[in-house]
Amino acid sequence: MLSLSARVQIPEQELEFITMRASGPGGQHVNKTDSAVQLRFDYANSPSLPDVYKAALRQMKDNRILASGWIMIRVESHRSQLMNKETAREALVALLQEAGKPVKVRRATKPSKAAKRKRADSKTLRGKIKSGRGKVKL
Repeated sequence: MLSLSARVQIPEQELEFITMRASGPGGQHVNKTDSAVQLRFDYANSPSLPDVYKAALRQMKDNRILASGWIMIRVESHRSQLMNKETAREALVALLQEAGKPVKVRRATKPSKAAKRKRADSKTLRGKIKSGRGKVKL
């Protein structure tokens, strides 16, 4: 059972693990064992995931979130398949918790008087510098 918050929990039955051979260094061990893990989660059809999370996941820009409604996380950082599975679970929890955060609403602000004054002064100075580049009258 993956726990995202006190109310939201995802049962292990909704997670799908596929094992495969890892790439990279490791010598004979990496060529013989299926230590890499790909975690697949069908968030679009998950009954335990609230609609708020689903909508947020659709809006997120992440290569692990597919347009078909699946999340695919591939982990091959450890030699052990069990450690890779645990790392994949943690990555899924982190991704779903990020989706569950409320979006900050941007409040419109106005520049302060000091900022306006500073901008006007810099524009005046810049104008003087540019006017000094003109032809000199003798």
